[in-house]
Amino acid sequence: MAEIMEDWELDFEWLQVQHLVKDALKRDALPDMNAILFLIGIQELGRWKTQFTKEEKQDLMHVAICHLLSYDGYYVFKGRDDDGWPHFEAVKPFRQKGAQEQEEFLKIKIVQYFKEWKEGDMSLEQ
Repeated sequence: MAEIMEDWELDFEWLQVQHLVKDALKRDALPDMNAILFLIGIQELGRWKTQFTKEEKQDLMHVAICHLLSYDGYYVFKGRDDDGWPHFEAVKPFRQKGAQEQEEFLKIKIVQYFKEWKEGDMSLEQ
């Protein structure tokens, strides 16, 4: 179940995540949600390369979303394929209605991911 957060609290924690990613990647601008999903996908893949194809980028974002939705039991991790890519299975339907509600839900899950990441002291720099 999604953690209940006040709007200001989510905005504040989301901004913290954006600054963390911006600083770790040594960028000038705050990353958008797609960039953060891409980064989570890379973290979950477990390896970095200088160029990803458009399809790989989409796959990485899909991996990130599946991982984030696994927190609430929408997906379950099934394992890795021969190339090391993580695979998930949908186990219950995701019924968030509307783009704004879906985006807010993902922001909450991304904040959760980075809280766990900080507790585990994982590195963003590859």
